[in-house]
Amino acid sequence: MKTQTSSKKVISERVPTGVKTFDSLIEGGFKRNSVNLVVGGPGSGKTIFAIQFLYTGMVKYNENALYVTFEEKKEKLYDDMLSFGWDLKKLENQNKFVFLEYTPEQVKKLLVEGGGIVESIIEKYKIKRLVIDSITSFSLLYSDELAKKEASLALFEVINNWGCTAILTAQENKIDERSLSSSIDFEVDSIILLYHPRVDHTRSRAIEILKMRGTKHSGRIYSLSIDKNGISIKPGH
Repeated sequence: MKTQTSSKKVISERVPTGVKTFDSLIEGGFKRNSVNLVVGGPGSGKTIFAIQFLYTGMVKYNENALYVTFEEKKEKLYDDMLSFGWDLKKLENQNKFVFLEYTPEQVKKLLVEGGGIVESIIEKYKIKRLVIDSITSFSLLYSDELAKKEASLALFEVINNWGCTAILTAQENKIDERSLSSSIDFEVDSIILLYHPRVDHTRSRAIEILKMRGTKHSGRIYSLSIDKNGISIKPGH
């Protein structure tokens, strides 16, 4: 029961993403300790968005970060991110950033163990921002929807226990609201869609906030660009 000692509205603590203009569209950032899903096709900018979120936390807010991947190779990722001025190797040497290459089977084992080595890393390095890139490979381990739903619920429960603000990426070649797993849709706190369609002979980029719990946000689709500073969103488009 709420007390009447103050008439002020309780405002959830926000975690800025560092994506230019995006934070102003979501009341300052993701909700603290939320689980957020970023969905897009190949080349849509999912990994860049996720790393920008982690880098911003480490450099601007002194929040250590963990990047769990099934697909990216460490040296290639580090090299690619240098083009944005993001020196992940330096941050790793400062014990601010942890890169963890996992197989989907290891994540499946992690759920059975209730956290395992990932939980140990989070405690040791005081991790506050987490990315799992991507959960698509993980979901393919389960043949039927019920098993997939149970695994998703178990994964979200584990993440919630870690006390991190998390981004999960998912690959969808053709984004359709119906194609998103209903179990994932129901459990995550927000769903961000990244589009990279081809119009005539040119591809364009766009972003949509499909869902974000407890947050006033626009239902519009905004133009998105990737330059030397990372991802930015063009307001009013």
